[in-house]
Amino acid sequence: MCTWSQKRIRNSSEIMEVNVLNIEGKETGRKVKLDKAVFGIEPNDHAIYLDVKQHLANKRQGTHKSKERAEIVGSTRKIKKQKGTGTARAGSIKNPLFKGGGRVFGPTPRDYSQKVNKKVKRLARKSALSIKAKQKSVVVLEDIQWDVPKTKNYLQMLAALGLADKKSVLVLGDLNKNVYLSSRNLKNSKVVINSELNTYNISNANSLVFCEGAIAGLESILNRS
Repeated sequence: MCTWSQKRIRNSSEIMEVNVLNIEGKETGRKVKLDKAVFGIEPNDHAIYLDVKQHLANKRQGTHKSKERAEIVGSTRKIKKQKGTGTARAGSIKNPLFKGGGRVFGPTPRDYSQKVNKKVKRLARKSALSIKAKQKSVVVLEDIQWDVPKTKNYLQMLAALGLADKKSVLVLGDLNKNVYLSSRNLKNSKVVINSELNTYNISNANSLVFCEGAIAGLESILNRS
C-alpha cells in the first residue's frame, strides 16, 4: 500500500507534478503536470459558498403542499347557532381551529432553484480543487479498463489507495459503464466524468481520484474564457 508521501505534489513556477499510480496503489513511474491556473489558485471561499448553496437548493423538489380552508372537503353548513352556546361562534367545519380543518398559510409548491454565473461557478471549482491539492488530497490513477462491473475490484482499488473508509470521488475522462456500476452500491464513493464534477462533490469528498486521461479535459473546461 502506498503512503501519502508517495503521492506528494511538487510545486514549480507554472505547474505541479503528481505521481501516477496504478490500481494496486503503486507508482507507475509517470508523472502528470497539473495546471496551477486550476489546481493552484488562491481559493475564493465566497464563490465556493454560492456554488454549493445553489447545488443544494436546486436539488430540492419544492413539492410540499398542505390544504387550505378552501380546499378541504366538507359541509358548508353552519355547525351550531350563533349565540347562546356559551362558546365561541363557529360557521364552518373547515375552520383551521378544528381538527381536520384547513391550514393557515401552509406550504405551497415553489421553485427553490438559484442562479449563479458561469464564471463564478468556474472560479468555485478551481478554488475547491486548489484546496484539495494544497491538502494533498489529489490522486492521479492510470486509466481503468474493466471488462465487467465488479464491486469487489473497486473496493480492492480503494483499499490499495488508502481510501477504503473515506469519502472519495473518481473522475473519469469518458463515461465507463463498468466502473460506474462497480461503485454504484458504495455509500462513500462516487464516479463522475470530468464535465460533471461540481464544487459540492469536490468539497464533500476526502480525496479526489483522477484518471490520467481526465486531467487535460478538466483543465480545458475550467480554463475557458
